[in-house]
Amino acid sequence: MNSRKITALLLFFCISVFGQQKMALEEIWGGAFRAEGMDKLQSLKNTNQYTVLNFDRASRSMQMDLYDYATLKKVSTLIDTKSHKNLPMIDSYTFNSKENSILIACESEQIFRHSFVANYYLYDISTKQLTKLFDFKVQEPTFSPDGTQIAYAKDNNLYVYNLQAKTTKQITTDGKKNAIINGITDWVYEEEFAFVKAFDWNASSDKIAFIRFDESDVPEFSMDIYNQGLYPTQQVFKYPKAGEKNAIVSLHIYDVKGNATKKINLGNYHDFYIPRMKWTNDANVLSAQVINRHQNNLDLLFIDGNSGTAKVVLNEKDKAYVDITDNLTFLKDNSFIWTSEKDGFNHIYHYDKSGKLKNQVTKGNWEVTDYYGLDEKNQTIFYQSVENGSINRDIYSVKLNGTGKKRLSTQTGTNGATFSPNFEYYINTYSSATMPAIYSLNNAKTGKEVQSIKKNEALLSKLQKYDLPSKEFFELTTEKGHKLNAWMIKPKDFDASKKYPVLMFQYSGPGSQQVANKWIDTNDLWYMMLSQQGYIVACVDGRGTGFKGAAFKKATYKDLGKLEVEDQIDAAKILGNYKYVDNSRIGIWGWSYGGFMSSNCILKGNDVFKMAIAVAPVTNWRFYDSVYTERFLQTPAENAAGYDENSPINHVSKLKGKYLLIHGTSDDNVHVQNTMLMVEALVQANKQFDWAIYPDKNHGIYGGKTRLQLYTKMTNFIKDNL
Repeated sequence: MNSRKITALLLFFCISVFGQQKMALEEIWGGAFRAEGMDKLQSLKNTNQYTVLNFDRASRSMQMDLYDYATLKKVSTLIDTKSHKNLPMIDSYTFNSKENSILIACESEQIFRHSFVANYYLYDISTKQLTKLFDFKVQEPTFSPDGTQIAYAKDNNLYVYNLQAKTTKQITTDGKKNAIINGITDWVYEEEFAFVKAFDWNASSDKIAFIRFDESDVPEFSMDIYNQGLYPTQQVFKYPKAGEKNAIVSLHIYDVKGNATKKINLGNYHDFYIPRMKWTNDANVLSAQVINRHQNNLDLLFIDGNSGTAKVVLNEKDKAYVDITDNLTFLKDNSFIWTSEKDGFNHIYHYDKSGKLKNQVTKGNWEVTDYYGLDEKNQTIFYQSVENGSINRDIYSVKLNGTGKKRLSTQTGTNGATFSPNFEYYINTYSSATMPAIYSLNNAKTGKEVQSIKKNEALLSKLQKYDLPSKEFFELTTEKGHKLNAWMIKPKDFDASKKYPVLMFQYSGPGSQQVANKWIDTNDLWYMMLSQQGYIVACVDGRGTGFKGAAFKKATYKDLGKLEVEDQIDAAKILGNYKYVDNSRIGIWGWSYGGFMSSNCILKGNDVFKMAIAVAPVTNWRFYDSVYTERFLQTPAENAAGYDENSPINHVSKLKGKYLLIHGTSDDNVHVQNTMLMVEALVQANKQFDWAIYPDKNHGIYGGKTRLQLYTKMTNFIKDNL
């Protein structure tokens, strides 16, 4: 027998005996298992069509392609970077209201999590003329509804550019770094209220409403930048930590024709936030949401665009806090859709234009998780919810009066939808723990699939050779009787007569969810790699997590880290009682809030957990920002015990197991200060631990080979200590 045949037989024998090809970190973090998607999918509003960005690897070019909803056939390529040598790769794009011009963002430079500046190009679809708008980068350029003007922000001021006259009018002049911001949110609004553009055109294109931030008295935070020359530089920005001064916000309306700005009188409010602002369908009525610093009392205001008079049309109060959403939608008669969890679960409500409740559209002990829109012609609302179990997502339709509810999606898992402008069709994105994203065209009346779009078959085929295990979903009941969603990944060759070490993962932050029936992310591939090496990986969503009702989510109010840590410790004890688990080898890890949790668990649960990894953790809530922290804890002056009793930095003397602490020095979100002071506390407690610092890396700790090196370090730490 020749050597080739022997080698082939040996390979066949190895695959037969050992079953699965081993997954490698280089593959996971090299993008080998990336799922295909529909990049920058947008529905048009005037025609029954949608656009997608497609990348041609062969020519290294990018196309913005137009497709028809009814047939899924490509109608045309609106623009191709190959045909426009001066056009860089497209990062994002927006249409004007007539959808005959496109604003294209290129060469974007990230500022914080959501904010960026970019070079913008204006493309005329009919003439195919491409024009670079400015010789400088700007923020959030936005077409006026009539398409004749573009408002944008630059250097903390607002401007209006007239497309016909090619002239620029400066709206504000007092913008100054770390002092005054006009029309763009400050750091804490961007991070915690999740928006950047704090200005909006009215329907008649003659008024712009904007929020002004005076952050002069907000304390500054500085970060050293090491990789920019012989001497480190500093990035300094305003960051209000818990209990500190916030920016003073004010609301203004600029009259474009009169070139005059009016400040809205909000004198009835003190120490407040304006987390949302938008014009209604009435060109002279502005809506604004104003919420108190405790975030438990919210007013929806309607403001007269001429007089500036404001009136409260809706008020929401909560014993804990009111969540901000983007579901406020105005109908043609200026009545509006609003979502609220005031009955204990998040549901859809319909109010008339004066704020009088017309109808609670959805009801039940389940949560609406997304509002897709209203087909006014057929008086039908489309939404996503967890009616089919809190770990799943389904698409539903219901009449505006609350009758005729219909489940449109049919497959159990996570379904999302992008609807055509006439609500005749929708593109359904489905995935589950065992199925990568499947895109299909569906009928919006019946939910029936019309045509398949993408199935990610190549990825499924690639993964088959690894013969990976699957997630097992179950409900874990602690000894205290708390029923918690959980999943577990066991080795593919699992043997119930053996004893396995367990690595637990969690995030645990208020309203979050890690136990969800959707396609695996990169971390999941890592967990499966660990399972190939003999580990069980488990995840438990404790009290405080989302989509099981307000009472479950808000149980941790004013005491972050108490019940959540208790649930992880109790869950570990339950897992440790399984006959196939080695209860002396249970570890836990997490990132951000999850790092706060894993740190607490190795300390408070030192008799349960053998090891812990904490990446970018909060170690004392006094170091974190005002909006997030005070929403759940109130201020340090009001609730000192809530801050201190559950901050891991105050429990370092309890450390027994192996502890790995990781942080990036340019983390603008959870500052490296958290880790540095945790290190000092551990040192002074004479505790041994491991740690890793990533220079100039932000909260995500990525770039180049960073993620590969990070996960190699964590993998080795797990192997050595679990």
